Amino acid sequence: MNAAARSQPLDDRLSKKSFDLLAKYIYDYSGIKMPITKVTMLEGRLRRRLRATGLPTFDSYCDYLFKHGGIEAEAIHLIDAVTTNKTDFFREPKHFDYMMQHALPDIVKRYGERRIRTWSSACSTGAEPYTMAMVLSEFLASTTPERDFFVLATDLSTDVLQKAQRGIYSPELLEPVPAEMMRKYVLRPVDKGRQEMRITPKLRSHVGFARLNLMDASYPIGDRMHIIFCRNVLIYFDKATQQHVLSRLCDCLLPGGYLFIGHSETVAGFNLPIRQVANTIFKRI
Repeated sequence: MNAAARSQPLDDRLSKKSFDLLAKYIYDYSGIKMPITKVTMLEGRLRRRLRATGLPTFDSYCDYLFKHGGIEAEAIHLIDAVTTNKTDFFREPKHFDYMMQHALPDIVKRYGERRIRTWSSACSTGAEPYTMAMVLSEFLASTTPERDFFVLATDLSTDVLQKAQRGIYSPELLEPVPAEMMRKYVLRPVDKGRQEMRITPKLRSHVGFARLNLMDASYPIGDRMHIIFCRNVLIYFDKATQQHVLSRLCDCLLPGGYLFIGHSETVAGFNLPIRQVANTIFKRI
């Protein structure tokens, strides 16, 4: 740590001008709303960027970003610092029950022997896409074991993508995984002194990770998907951004494909080519 970083005043606060500049950039880049009530949270998240860049104050950090061209190099780090990445295995478990009992049988019936393509569009550290992969593997093993599947896992944050690719988790995070799935899909450490466990290489081979910004005009995901999860992301966007994201997600769904959103989210008021089939679960018309 250099002298400037060491001398950072503990009582340094973001000025209103600097906060407004950061909030506008974060919104334009990621669609994430940053009201003034989140100023303390933003300060806490950005302190490590001050240490990393060696800048003494928040205002000097903003000058570096917006007056001296630093934003090009710093953008990904800034967005990584402010994104929220809560994740759990089998979070909102009724979604995975519906996926197993209704969505996947319908997809197999509709699309025959095609490879099943699914997308976790805000995958965080990987719990959601690996849960999807477990459900897909279990379903296909009991119905059509010759069929292949793929889970695309994307996120805006490069930090969480790196963690997700490793597939290493604490026992506490893996607690919701059923015992039989734990036996099949999770490796316990050989070193008894270590606690962390790892998703098996076979299951990881069905999951591909990539950085993707849901604010982009289009989503370069290849062929359209049978199932898309976009859960607990829309709550951070305003209505216009929600419409933007949901419309493009629908464009990425095959006819008859399924969209899952978070239980605190809604599509009410939007003109979208989907119909509701269960709580926060929708089918592409």
